[in-house]
Amino acid sequence: MIYIYLIVVNVLAFWLMHHDKEAAKARKWRTPEKRLWLFAIIGGAAGIWAGMIQFRHKTKHTNFQIGVPLLVLVDVFIVAKYLIG
Repeated sequence: MIYIYLIVVNVLAFWLMHHDKEAAKARKWRTPEKRLWLFAIIGGAAGIWAGMIQFRHKTKHTNFQIGVPLLVLVDVFIVAKYLIG
């Protein structure tokens, strides 16, 4: 069940990064950074990081450059701990 949750939250996080990048280019309503961080914290850090790389979005923000990869490591640790027991 955790796998389905992680897939869904990471796909949504990736989509949010895409949506925010497109909104930035079009000068339209943007996704608040707090929402991006929320998705990263609840398990979508890999999706946010993939979106950062794929869409070249938020890559100059130091807090994203450092914080998101650290959250990916935390997520990997939590999943590994869950699998091992």
